[in-house]
Amino acid sequence: MRTVYRNASIFEGGRFVTGDLVVDGGRIVSVGGEAADGGADRTVDLGGLHLLPGLVDVHVHLREPGFTQKETIATGTAAAAHGGYTTVCAMPNLNPAPDSPATLGVELAAIGRDARVKVIPYGCITMGQRGAGELVDFAALALDVVGFSDDGRGVQSEALMEEAMRRAAAVRKPIVAHCEVDDLLRGGYIHDGEYCREHGHRGISSESEWRQVERDIALAERTGCQYHVCHVSTRESVELVRRARACGLAVSCETAPHYLLLCDEDLQEEGRFKMNPPLRSRADRDALREGVLDGTIEVIATDHAPHTAEEKSRGLAGSAMGIVGLECAFPLLYTYLVKPGMLTLERLVELMSLNPRRIFGLGGGLQAGQPADFTVMDLGAEYEIDPAAFLSMGHATPFAGWRVGGRTMLTVVDGREAYRDPAFGR
Repeated sequence: MRTVYRNASIFEGGRFVTGDLVVDGGRIVSVGGEAADGGADRTVDLGGLHLLPGLVDVHVHLREPGFTQKETIATGTAAAAHGGYTTVCAMPNLNPAPDSPATLGVELAAIGRDARVKVIPYGCITMGQRGAGELVDFAALALDVVGFSDDGRGVQSEALMEEAMRRAAAVRKPIVAHCEVDDLLRGGYIHDGEYCREHGHRGISSESEWRQVERDIALAERTGCQYHVCHVSTRESVELVRRARACGLAVSCETAPHYLLLCDEDLQEEGRFKMNPPLRSRADRDALREGVLDGTIEVIATDHAPHTAEEKSRGLAGSAMGIVGLECAFPLLYTYLVKPGMLTLERLVELMSLNPRRIFGLGGGLQAGQPADFTVMDLGAEYEIDPAAFLSMGHATPFAGWRVGGRTMLTVVDGREAYRDPAFGR
């Protein structure tokens, strides 16, 4: 079916221009300008709304197989479409963990059956996703995964990580690392800062993150492996990545909206403020913002990590680590970084769509011949974040009640509607 989306503010050539988008057979035919009326099976007037390339999240936890009491492929990808995402990359802390073609096949079957958006899984680095022991067969998994990660655990052995990088480089896939030195955790669960000391909690040091980032960058230089750091939260990690990029290494990193908008001064004694890495200091938050502005941090991912309400009801000390983010990431960043002038809308699109596509070799974008993956946003819509309206099974977010602008009105994947706001007419 040939569809013409008329009168949109379309992201084209790095800027927004008024024009039309034509889709036929699940692919983009033309972008911008005024499309001819003839031959269209359907015309959708967007009334000047913003049309963006589909957002991409390279760090989500969809929980299936193994933990469907927290989230499923169906609910997680419904949440992704609700947030404007057309592609997500699923982390491997599952049961069974995707550490062989057989176990990966269980996840792929669920994706093929239930996914509303494109889902590309990660393979484990180690068997059982233990961060230790035996490495997976990288070559056997490479064709079906976006990269290799043991997210949730740092690979503790330097020798094991070096060999993993060599094997990943041989199959031309990135190592995507959760950086955490177990010996430096010491039972901590929030940032080792002033709030932690004043309220009698146990702290996670910044060194537990940046020390492993430092080690891995040296290994990436030695092996030639493409290396991506998950959920960077400390100023030291930002500086290490900055230096690596200045040396021309194939090193990249991501951070998440909560690390850019919150710090440990914002903590409350509730599980919705608990995640790993934890909310760090104001100085760390400011360094992350600077890293986004100067291009050191190229990707913003959500680390969407749903848990049951009971698991998140035990306060800071007892709750499970992880918050949800797919359905509020874009409006939060648009409202609190773009609208105040800290970041341009075009730069936000790069961070949430173009850069992850480029770094992870995902292709796509708003060009003729590419899959019709895009999202339509009403940047004038204002509302409060209400977790009860989420399509995710997880509702724990520190941003509940925040006032935001920007609402997903339509998400299209391969030319089909994956999400349509009830208020958006046909």
